[in-house]
Amino acid sequence: MKHLIWIAALLLALSACSKEEQPESVADEAAAIEAPAPDATAQEAVEAAEEAAPETLEVVEESASEEEPKDEPILLAMADSEDAPVREWKYKEGQHYDRIVPTQQTVGSPDKVEVAEIFEYSCPHCFDMDPHISRWTETMDPGVRFVRIPAIFNNLDAIHAQAFYTGEVLARNGVLADLDALHVAIFTEFHNRRNRLTSESAIQKLFQRFGVSQADFDKTWKSFEVNQKMRIAQDLVRRYGISKVPTVVVNGKYRTSASQTGSYEGLFEAIDELTAREGIR
Repeated sequence: MKHLIWIAALLLALSACSKEEQPESVADEAAAIEAPAPDATAQEAVEAAEEAAPETLEVVEESASEEEPKDEPILLAMADSEDAPVREWKYKEGQHYDRIVPTQQTVGSPDKVEVAEIFEYSCPHCFDMDPHISRWTETMDPGVRFVRIPAIFNNLDAIHAQAFYTGEVLARNGVLADLDALHVAIFTEFHNRRNRLTSESAIQKLFQRFGVSQADFDKTWKSFEVNQKMRIAQDLVRRYGISKVPTVVVNGKYRTSASQTGSYEGLFEAIDELTAREGIR
């Protein structure tokens, strides 16, 4: 009788250890052999317990070896891993650029990282920056897409935005040969020639200089497509939190400007860093 009590105590101790260290399936297996059959001798029960203990240890070792590969990818992905290069970013969030939360949509598809300039034709700083941004677009990475979005803060901005999108649609349809030249001409008319382009007729005369007929201009100027583009521009400017121009938005996620980076050179360096953060497509 004393032998049987001692054996039961030993088996209970083995069963408790396996619950802490083993999966439930192993604990159930140990519980199944924790008591000998009613007609077994004390010696047979001891032998059964001794055979069960090594089996328990083997299962624990196999379980540990199965878990090791799960940790391996995490170690490889850590920034301070010896195999993972750590890039030092020159431009800092909250100082040189702001994060747009939540990330907003872009004009184009997500196949490329989009850099959008939000501008006004009436803005002297936009006029000054335009040659710099044009040079930057000549050397930008092929995985980057550059777009312009006219800001619409007042009635004059609205008519200028309508001129911008009229030119864009005419160029896409093959009616306007050089959209970039028209873009520069609108800036030049406003800032150098003091032609404020405040009316449809004044803008039509400018288009006529670029070979656009009165009929093609009128049809496009009043089109649903131009009107839709203006509505999208207004919505994006609001979503991006634009309060001043010129401002650059990278992939609907980052907002920056020359005033934040300290110079035009700093602005384009910051843009290149932010496109790198997004990962060139």
